[in-house]
Amino acid sequence: MANNPTSATVSDALAAPNARHVLGISGGKDSAALAIYLRDRVPGLEYFFCDTGAELPETYEYLQRLETVLGSRIARLNADRGFDHWLWVYQGALPSPQMRWCTKALKIQPLEAWIGDQETYSYIGIRADEHRSGYISTKPNIHPVFPFKEDGVTKEGVLQILDDAGVGLPSYYEWRTRSGCYFCFFQRKAEWVGLAERHPDLYERAMEYEDKQGYEATAMQERQYTWSQGESLRELRDRGDEVRAKHEAALQREASRRRNLPLVEVLGDVLADEDDGDACTVCHV
Repeated sequence: MANNPTSATVSDALAAPNARHVLGISGGKDSAALAIYLRDRVPGLEYFFCDTGAELPETYEYLQRLETVLGSRIARLNADRGFDHWLWVYQGALPSPQMRWCTKALKIQPLEAWIGDQETYSYIGIRADEHRSGYISTKPNIHPVFPFKEDGVTKEGVLQILDDAGVGLPSYYEWRTRSGCYFCFFQRKAEWVGLAERHPDLYERAMEYEDKQGYEATAMQERQYTWSQGESLRELRDRGDEVRAKHEAALQREASRRRNLPLVEVLGDVLADEDDGDACTVCHV
């Protein structure tokens, strides 16, 4: 953050004349807590959510709960063209950590179009105990602000903010710790199994994308794209009992090793041990 010449403090942002103040809601705990944290501190703060049309039902439900607490509407930003259009453009090549076309087309472009050219301060829910910066726009008129880093708010503080406001955590935290599309390629194996158990229709739809259904004419037939590294969703589902058993055993070990931790922290530590890859910097804040 310190190396970014366009970053600003909350005081800097509030002192800027005629500027917009925006805060992106990802559907996760940190951005929700930041929205509550700044609700009475930043006049005219606008909330937005980049809606890909492929979000979990629990995410939409959480947005409604948050709007009630904030007393403000969260603007839904939609891309002019949906995921299916871009999948056709990319010839059936599913997005991946190496080719994140979904982030650019479905989140970054709609956001920057919505902001336009007005001087804008974007408040980002990166905590003081995290070593990442999140998505930072390259547009010179958009300045990131990190209130939690500035004020030393950690994960414990975030959970306290949500509890005090009566919002709590999104219900998807029962099996996954990251917000984002139901077919997000950053999901760990256990999270995919959780999706299959709780939303079998969405799991089936994700498998259809792997099968290139509807994209046979343009898809690169010699390539097999999968959402989960190293295996297809069908293969993963076939060994779901194995994945589930290993995951539950890991949860028990972690819970016994670190007693009195909230379940979400135990789950987060176990999933992080399975896969320490960075999540999407736009979706998972």
